[in-house]
Amino acid sequence: MKDFLRLCIAAMMAPIMIGCGKNGNKPVGGDDYYVCAYVWPSCHDDSLGHVYLWPEGDGEWEVIKKGNPRFPGHYQPKQPLWGYEHDDDPRVVERWIDEALRHGVNTFVYDWYWFMNYPYLEEALDDGFLGARNCGQMNFYIMWANHQVKKNYWNYHLHGDDTSLLFDPRVDMEQFKTIVERVIRQYFKRSNYVKIDGCPVFGIFDMNEFVRSFGSLDRAAEAMDYFRAEVKRAGFKGLHIQQNNGGGGFLSDEAIRAQQELVDKLGINSHAFYNMGGFQPDYMQYGMNAIKIRQQWDEAFNIPIFPTVSIGWDDTPRFPAKGEQDITRWNQTPQAFESFLLAAKDFVDAHPDQPPFIMINAWNEWIEGSYLLPDRLHGFGYLNAVRNVFKPEREK
Repeated sequence: MKDFLRLCIAAMMAPIMIGCGKNGNKPVGGDDYYVCAYVWPSCHDDSLGHVYLWPEGDGEWEVIKKGNPRFPGHYQPKQPLWGYEHDDDPRVVERWIDEALRHGVNTFVYDWYWFMNYPYLEEALDDGFLGARNCGQMNFYIMWANHQVKKNYWNYHLHGDDTSLLFDPRVDMEQFKTIVERVIRQYFKRSNYVKIDGCPVFGIFDMNEFVRSFGSLDRAAEAMDYFRAEVKRAGFKGLHIQQNNGGGGFLSDEAIRAQQELVDKLGINSHAFYNMGGFQPDYMQYGMNAIKIRQQWDEAFNIPIFPTVSIGWDDTPRFPAKGEQDITRWNQTPQAFESFLLAAKDFVDAHPDQPPFIMINAWNEWIEGSYLLPDRLHGFGYLNAVRNVFKPEREK
């Protein structure tokens, strides 16, 4: 069945070969692929989070635990196999790293925030990951999650129907200079920070929000030029800017032109969706839509498109009005996930001139129903799927 699914998916892909420069390095450990899992660092007692969102001191576990079924058979609340552990605890992250590497995940992509002129949720990376005794065995890089946050988005139990803006991601040039200095000093200089051809990778979730920060595309380009100059001044060859917007979708001709303008003016080097695009309640249709969207983007732009495979989607704990049509409900299994990982691997293999990145949503997005960490329903099923594709020798 696994081989049949792989053949069916591969037949619909028809990838286009594009030249984007050779990849100059391999992951820590010498693996052939960067198998990257996004890390959503919300499950600890962050100072801003405690004041504005999660006063109980458990981070977003406060909301996750309140998940409730919206229809018969709906798996809520999610139940972690290892309990409700805090992601800023280095002992917790040490186990994460051991299990990730054992199953073929060799890179963590940490969501990174800057709100109110202050880092948000950064303790998970600084104290949890970088404090882990084995962190040097794991590749990592950061994605600036510069999106707006309304008051009731991350805790409607606390804020009810209040949709006013809580966190504004826009920064001025002085704040941006602080961000640039901080990420170069704290992260880029580490030996296991991911670099492509000697250039540290820096992800940005919302390029349009980045432009709005500076008032125009030209001024945003000037800010990006400043970033690159500071990275070179720190001794690196350059900077690799990765765009990681949402799930993406099929683009109109006008949207392609607008995206190409961003690529050209801001010097975007690669694109990797945060989620699979083309959401459908049927996981198989969801995954096939993502493949078609990936193919369109690959044909439209002359930068690498890194394939993303999501485990599913269920953010009902955040939204009381959502129901069965808003979540991945059918055919969501580790076996189906594995088939789309195989398709992503085939896509990367068909693009040998671009860096071999495969993105997974996510390591621990419990609140959105997309996580590799073991739970009480599937156990290690999703991690085993990654192992089957990227470390098959461990099956025996």
